[in-house]
Amino acid sequence: MSEAGCPVDTTSCFSPPTMVQFSVFLPNKVGKMLDLVENFDEASQCQICAISVHEASDHAVVRLITNHAHVARRILTEQELAFAEHEVLVVELSEGHTLSKLCLYLLGVEMNIAFAYALMLEPNGAPTIAIAIDDQTLAGQILRQKGFRLIGEADLPKNQ
Repeated sequence: MSEAGCPVDTTSCFSPPTMVQFSVFLPNKVGKMLDLVENFDEASQCQICAISVHEASDHAVVRLITNHAHVARRILTEQELAFAEHEVLVVELSEGHTLSKLCLYLLGVEMNIAFAYALMLEPNGAPTIAIAIDDQTLAGQILRQKGFRLIGEADLPKNQ
């Protein structure tokens, strides 16, 4: 039996590799984004691998994925920035494993992608996309069965 209490030989308890996405809440003021990314530049062991910005009139939500979630958490806490964490799937796209096929396969099991954005790094030289989806385990099983490669934090380069 595995830690989850499932037989080791089955895929019924498959847990796909996920990555931590930080949603950082910033005041919508000139220079706040620069302050945020400079904090990561100064921490050489923690690199921003993906970023997405959603702006409103008085604030912005900056979604970040880094190559060291525990270091990112410390940086954000030390800077007294409000943030939330969410697990996302990161999927490698390649020949035959396109974004349209990813969407088609998830649609086939009636799964909805809440949001998606590209990673700036390509761990294996192929484009990668972060997706937020309700049932990551089922999505991971489907995508793996269809030959997609799922990326975890351990797959990201640690020193750039």
